[in-house]
Amino acid sequence: MLIGIDVGGTTTDAVLIDGDRVAKAALVPTDDADLPGCLLKALDELVDGIDGSLVERVVLSTTIITNLIAEGKTDPVGLILVPGPGTNPKDLRLPKAEIIDGAIDFRGREIKKLDEEGAHRAVRSLASQGFTKVAVISKFGQRNHAHELSIQEIASNEAPGLSVGLGHEVSGKLNFPRRAATTLLTMATRDRYREFALGMARALRDRGILAPAYILKADGGTLPLDRSIEMPVETIFSGPAASIMGVMALGLKDQTSVVVDIGGTTTDLALILSGRPLLSSKGARVDSMLTHVRAFAVKSVAIGGDSAVRVIDGRISLGPDRGGRAFCLGGPSPTPTDALRALGLCDIGDASRADEALFGIGEALGCSKDVAARRVVDAVVDKIATEVNQMFVEWEEEPAYRIWEIMQREKVRPDNVVGVGGASLALIPLVADRLGAKGVVPPYAAVANAIGAAVARPTLSINLRVDTEQGVYTVAEDGTSGKVTDRKMNLDQAEEMARRLMQERARNLGVEEYVSEAEVTHAELFNMVRGWSTVGRLLDVRMEIPAGLISSWGGA
Repeated sequence: MLIGIDVGGTTTDAVLIDGDRVAKAALVPTDDADLPGCLLKALDELVDGIDGSLVERVVLSTTIITNLIAEGKTDPVGLILVPGPGTNPKDLRLPKAEIIDGAIDFRGREIKKLDEEGAHRAVRSLASQGFTKVAVISKFGQRNHAHELSIQEIASNEAPGLSVGLGHEVSGKLNFPRRAATTLLTMATRDRYREFALGMARALRDRGILAPAYILKADGGTLPLDRSIEMPVETIFSGPAASIMGVMALGLKDQTSVVVDIGGTTTDLALILSGRPLLSSKGARVDSMLTHVRAFAVKSVAIGGDSAVRVIDGRISLGPDRGGRAFCLGGPSPTPTDALRALGLCDIGDASRADEALFGIGEALGCSKDVAARRVVDAVVDKIATEVNQMFVEWEEEPAYRIWEIMQREKVRPDNVVGVGGASLALIPLVADRLGAKGVVPPYAAVANAIGAAVARPTLSINLRVDTEQGVYTVAEDGTSGKVTDRKMNLDQAEEMARRLMQERARNLGVEEYVSEAEVTHAELFNMVRGWSTVGRLLDVRMEIPAGLISSWGGA
């Protein structure tokens, strides 16, 4: 048996899967103040009367990191940067930082020694301000860790109680501002996330569930719950990832579709191209910061089934706030769900209360209840359709989308609009019609996110860079490095090296089962010539296990 639980903005959805069928489903209201409690309540509904030893796998999709950042509840982190030449720290969209002189070049060579006295001053300054956590990031530090390690040593001497995070240990990818932001957010959320992860592990054990537990990442892959503690920001935006994986799990994995996940508070938009979810090429935007977090190209729109409906200056206003549940479910004010109920497009809640809510909207608009309800639904459909069209403008800038269009040999738009979420059955046909597409609402659409979480497989990527002249290699994902001796290494050898390193990384993360699914997605060789001779080679290889479903899943 498999368990998947997805914490949404309005409800927490959970499923128990037995073989290729959904044996049981549970939906409980989400309480942002107690996300672990919501997860456990949904879990208890699922496993009531079930022998915990029969559970083989548990996957959680949670908004805990999203909420910590959005609500400003992250831990304060001091920032120490070694930007080197050509970078103005004021342009980095980061909190105020201590800036230290020194420089590493793009090949990892020290071109300016670290100002160690400046590092001492920076550490003392941050400690005197009360910081207990510090993030240290040097430009090109992923290719030579020396400056970051020196500052860490200085910090351990100046302020032994200071917790120091290093940029190369969080992300080794190029783009200094993104690496700095990712390191900062990792340090700011790690301790609180650790409490959550350890608490969930204890709760599962207390219920007799000893199966492996995983967390869903922003790229639709899973990571063992205990391993995720070191990389908490990877779990941000797992809700939209769960909806994409749910669509793939429910029989549409090889098609090209716009995914529209209509929740109570927001609607998430995503794109699947010929069975491959579209990834954001550079990484996720978290709050106002650009990061290296690998994530699907998604957008959350502030419109959902529980969005507040008002009449302002004779016009319908939708959200962006949510006053609570729909009026027909005992909530305080009219919502789109009430409009759908009043029109007979759904059977949620009390029809008489829905009518009462729409009578009030009609009075404010000077029209009947039915006309008011239709105008509310039309406004929701217009909003979602407009956002989908705007998203296509952004999607078309993603390299993967451009390549897909080239492969199609013409400019096309996906034919399917696939809906998941509680309101999808009523709204998706209307949205699809507005977009001139086919509307698809798969079975179990209301709990598709939980299904997607339950059957998602691990994802993993390796970006290997080899510099044969210097005799070194680096791995972007974790900043590891080592020596190479063959100055004439070719791409085949580099790819084989990347596969070995991926196997090692997968083993360390406990996800080695799917290494056979890994594929090379980029390979490049550049000869370095000095005088009239080749003095070495730069080789870059990217290998990845893409988002997909576990091998045992046959489809619901």
